[in-house]
Amino acid sequence: MSAKQLILPLNQQQIRELRAGDRVELTGMMYTGRDAAHKRMAETLQAGGSLPVDLAGQTIYYVGPTPAKPGQVIGSAGPTTSSRMDPYTPVLLAQGLKGMIGKGSRSEAVKNAIVQSEAVYFAAIGGAGALIAKTIRSAEMVAYHDLGTEAIYRLEVERFPVIVINDGVGGDLYQQSLDSTRND
Repeated sequence: MSAKQLILPLNQQQIRELRAGDRVELTGMMYTGRDAAHKRMAETLQAGGSLPVDLAGQTIYYVGPTPAKPGQVIGSAGPTTSSRMDPYTPVLLAQGLKGMIGKGSRSEAVKNAIVQSEAVYFAAIGGAGALIAKTIRSAEMVAYHDLGTEAIYRLEVERFPVIVINDGVGGDLYQQSLDSTRND
C-alpha cells in the first residue's frame, strides 16, 4: 500500500478522507511543540492572551529536536509521547489546530476533541529520529526561545512519514488493533 501524499497545511477535504491506518507522507510547513510549549500556550489562552503562532489549520509535531551538527538542518527529531500534551490539546484544537504528530495513544477527551474539531492525530516512528530528520528541509525557532529544544520551531518538511492513528470520524488504529487481536 503506497502512502498518501498530502500538502501542509491540511485542509478539511484531506482530513475527511483520512482513516485510521492510512500511511501518509506530509510535505510543507508544520510547527513543533512539546510539554512546556503546550503548557505555556494553554496558560496564555486562559489568561486571555494570543498565541505566538496562528494554529488555524496547522499541524504540530511533538518533538524537541537535538542541535544540528555542522552541515545539517536539524539534529535527531524523533517524536515524543503524545499523552503528555493531552491536558492542553482540546484548547489548542479549539484554536483551529488540525493535525498532531507524536507517538502513543491519546486520552478519550482528546479523541473526542479530534472528532469534534475534525482534526487528525498521526504517529511517527519512535526511535527513528535520525531518519525522520532527513525529511526536514529547514528549521527555524519562532517562539518561546527560552525553552531551548522545547521552543516552537517552524519546520519545512518533504515526504515526512506518518500513520493516521485517530481520524476525524472516531477511528482509532490502536483500538482496532486490540480488537482484531481479541477476535483472533
